Amino acid sequence: MLFNSLTFLVFFAVVFSVHQLLPVWTARKCWLLAASYVFYAAWHPPYALILLFSTGLDWWLARRMFRCEVPERRRRWLIVSLLSNLGLLGVFKYGGFLLENFRLLLQGLGVVYAPPVSDIVLPVGISFYTFASLSYTIDVYRGRVRGDAPLLDYALFVSFFPHLVAGPIVRAAMLLPQFAIPRRASADQIGWGLALTCMGLFCKTVLADTVFAPIVDAVYADPAAHGAVDAWAAVFGFSGQIYYDFAGYSLCAIGLALCFGLEFPDNFRYPYAARSPVEFWRRWHISLSTWLRDYLYISLGGNRVGSARTTRNLLLTMLLGGLLHGASWMFVLWGGLHGLYLALARRWRDAPALAAQRDVLATVLTFILITLTWIPFRAPHPEVMTGIVAALLRAGGATHISLVSLAACAVTIVATLCWQIAFRDRPLAAQFAQLAPVARTGLLALCLIGIFLCSGGDARAFIYFQF
Repeated sequence: MLFNSLTFLVFFAVVFSVHQLLPVWTARKCWLLAASYVFYAAWHPPYALILLFSTGLDWWLARRMFRCEVPERRRRWLIVSLLSNLGLLGVFKYGGFLLENFRLLLQGLGVVYAPPVSDIVLPVGISFYTFASLSYTIDVYRGRVRGDAPLLDYALFVSFFPHLVAGPIVRAAMLLPQFAIPRRASADQIGWGLALTCMGLFCKTVLADTVFAPIVDAVYADPAAHGAVDAWAAVFGFSGQIYYDFAGYSLCAIGLALCFGLEFPDNFRYPYAARSPVEFWRRWHISLSTWLRDYLYISLGGNRVGSARTTRNLLLTMLLGGLLHGASWMFVLWGGLHGLYLALARRWRDAPALAAQRDVLATVLTFILITLTWIPFRAPHPEVMTGIVAALLRAGGATHISLVSLAACAVTIVATLCWQIAFRDRPLAAQFAQLAPVARTGLLALCLIGIFLCSGGDARAFIYFQF
């Protein structure tokens, strides 16, 4: 059930209406829990059982840890949580990947091995609810949150449908306290929530799917058939596509939650206005970057173990962060490149601050670097990646993309970069609030018109659903 579908519109209207009519907070939470499982089961009903199992096990383990004062026993409960959650993630997400690489290894040794054909379907959003659930058990173990949350509250925390399949990765410390206190969304919250949802759907439907996706799909499908102009348009186009696709989803998730009186953290803060790779990761997919920092990088020792080991920790964190995006060496390469950038940036952290006139130059260069690094992320295999790189360097070559599409792509990318640089430190809510009522109404009307005009045919799934 996609946010950008008529089915979801009907689903949300029913869920929201019944939620508003129920007078008791516990009943409203039960209704949201049931609706969230229906939302998840709409993709593949049996996989709702995996979500149920993971939820029940981690809730029980957290309670055991919370009540136990023996450090060794608490550590054992945490290990059970880690092994069970990562084991499920490994089987469903990486089982085929590991088997194929094992086959290639044996083939290199002269041994012929044909692994069984797997028809396992990857449970949508398994990474996101696994990370959310693990954050709870790890924080209980560390003593940062209490482990006695009611089962209803914890189950709703894990499965709440706005963030269930593609984040933001909301932590228990933020959401469980909100469930503990009865609440109803105010008129301002509902209005702003619906506005955010409208803007998020515009980003996804109009910008990501209509302006950028056709160019990106065409060039990445056959790089050899396209010249340099098409290739550069596709590379920059994917920067726009993945930003507006994922940021659009996050806006929808934050907005939908706000309609029920619940607050989610920001997940994007003008990432293409970053002046360095370090700043980029403080602005891009913030819920994941902070999760990797708090539960992986710091667990490895962080920056408290000397320069060489700190560099190792950065590289390991980003390599694993790349692999967490998918079972492919291309994601590992993408993560490794970002790890290298962060390690190099750390060595230059004591350099003099940029002068004002160099600020924009640093932003543009960072944007170009990030854009080129998206190539292995988007390419399904190395041959496509090398084909794209070759097309970027190809002199001349055929241009199969229409001038109108190329112009729309270029204008949108430049406008995005200028907008993010100009407002890099001003929240979206503050920008919207400064507009006159007529301007706000006009902006939302344009978003709705654009969504209507670009919503024909099958809705495209959000990119991060596959992760």
